[in-house]
Amino acid sequence: MNDIFAENAWYFRNSLVRANYNDLKNGIHETTEFLEVFLQNLLLNENHPLHNRTLHISGTFKKTEKANINSEKANIGTEKVNIEDIFTAKTAAHVQVLRETLGSRIAFGRSDVQGVLGLKPTRSSALLHDMTEHGIIEPVSGHGKGKYRFRQQDG
Repeated sequence: MNDIFAENAWYFRNSLVRANYNDLKNGIHETTEFLEVFLQNLLLNENHPLHNRTLHISGTFKKTEKANINSEKANIGTEKVNIEDIFTAKTAAHVQVLRETLGSRIAFGRSDVQGVLGLKPTRSSALLHDMTEHGIIEPVSGHGKGKYRFRQQDG
């Protein structure tokens, strides 16, 4: 049992940091997914790879250029978004549950996400932001501030 700690002490330490680290200004939220993988290896004898590079958050601070909304309409694409390519497995599962539960609604908000997933307000807001940024949901007007709906998927 101590072998896994000895061989992966740095990964374990960093996974503890990531489980408690937030930098909301830069869109970085605490996550236990790395710690869970470590514990699955330790307690369930699973064999997930434990690489420190998967815990890095560098490169997330790049400034992105804002779209010019005054000119022609942006081409947001018509291809179906593959959430597994964008999000961690845990977040992709959250998106799928939300789509199944709230997909037919005209509008939903943060409190709906909290109720369905049991997330805290900050994490629910971050998830809505990420889903909007990746074109999975879109803001809805006329139903109050902070309301969204799932975008129609082609195909």
